[in-house]
Amino acid sequence: MEKPELLNSVTDTITRHAMLNGGEKVVVGLSGGPDSVCLLVLLNHLKERFNLELHAMHVDHGLRPDETPAEILFCERFCRELGLPFIFRSIDVRAHEEAYGLNRQEAARELRYQCFQAVISEITADTLALAHNADDQAETVLMRLLRGSGPAGLSGIPVKRGNIIRPLIETERSEIELFLDKNNMQYIVDSSNTRTDYLRNRLRKILMPELLQINPELIRSLQKTTSILQEEERYFEIIVTKTLMKLVSRKSDKRLELFLAPLEIMERVLLRRVLRRAIDVTETLRGISFIHIEDMISLIKSGKAGDRIYLPRDIRVIKEYALLVITSDPPHVLTDCEIQPPGEAVLTGIGTVIKARFEDNSSDISDGKSSVLLDAEEMVFPLTIRARKPGDFFYPLGFGKKKKVQDYFVDEKVPRDERDSVPIVVSGSNIAWIAGYRADHRFRITDQTKKFLRLVIVKGKF
Repeated sequence: MEKPELLNSVTDTITRHAMLNGGEKVVVGLSGGPDSVCLLVLLNHLKERFNLELHAMHVDHGLRPDETPAEILFCERFCRELGLPFIFRSIDVRAHEEAYGLNRQEAARELRYQCFQAVISEITADTLALAHNADDQAETVLMRLLRGSGPAGLSGIPVKRGNIIRPLIETERSEIELFLDKNNMQYIVDSSNTRTDYLRNRLRKILMPELLQINPELIRSLQKTTSILQEEERYFEIIVTKTLMKLVSRKSDKRLELFLAPLEIMERVLLRRVLRRAIDVTETLRGISFIHIEDMISLIKSGKAGDRIYLPRDIRVIKEYALLVITSDPPHVLTDCEIQPPGEAVLTGIGTVIKARFEDNSSDISDGKSSVLLDAEEMVFPLTIRARKPGDFFYPLGFGKKKKVQDYFVDEKVPRDERDSVPIVVSGSNIAWIAGYRADHRFRITDQTKKFLRLVIVKGKF
């Protein structure tokens, strides 16, 4: 292989961005396409200079079974010619797409990266080298701009993140193709790259040629823009990290709680970044777009305690009195239990206790929400405490007319993810009290009532 200018420029990119220190075991993603072939050849040429141990890895996505065998054979033979070990893995993109409600490209990307990282761990490698180039960078920036992204998104594909490096990220596709032609190197063309039903392909085939006519230096211009934004992002990352450390009240795999007061007075430019980082570091909350971050900011700035928004992947954002809760935990569902006065029922799943006792008079009628006084002589004991059921109805106290519980919850603006955790106290087959909300008119206190039942709901951590 001749030593072209491309080799020097890629070496400069690797050195300038400190991608390799020397002595690393590197897994190189090899699809068989021009970019990955070029990357593997260049790294193989730089193997002695950086004292590298290279392993090429091909991932079959299971989407093009007619083409896959030839691609695998090509990659295997190519690695054999270079004297490099070849690793092959298969993933089921369609199943992942269906299981997690992702589009096909998102599912493929997510599974592919998981597969790469699994192999890195398996062979105790240090680095994953991927073949994204400057054209990919420009297309990514334009895609994110069209979808409505903030500065972090417009900074594009990172040159280096974690154990992933991209040595060709400053190299244009035309340079790669010229290098392969000059060295008579074969590669595979993925048929899916010719389809225009994917946004990236439409940009590549339709929009980019038009934009390049307007500005032939477009790719270089966008590369400069992303470099500036990436520098600014690194600066902001330091500020965001320090800020977030003071905001987290509690964190688990599926739930993040942030102190609300600092968020409410925070400048939007910083708040936007803090929320993005908070979500990105919580694995099951990832995948939230720029527009969803804006919705969260509106909730923080303008929402009332108890307000919430519903986001993709069953993620809920709840504004409580002192906390902002971001969670993908499934809502609690109440388990049926009984209560025999005098006594209490501990509803551990929802952190609530319901207490029941008999009283001699009606001097304290109470508010009917957290505490209610009912006619005990009209009731059947023990009482049942359960969640709502389809077709449930009651007669709201003070209203008198029959009403479906579902309609009542809607009218009272009970959040839909809380409706199955609202305790409903039942006497026989009749609802006596929707705990925390309203008693049933049929069990109201009258002048003829002689025996009184006090029900109290106490919420806390049980």
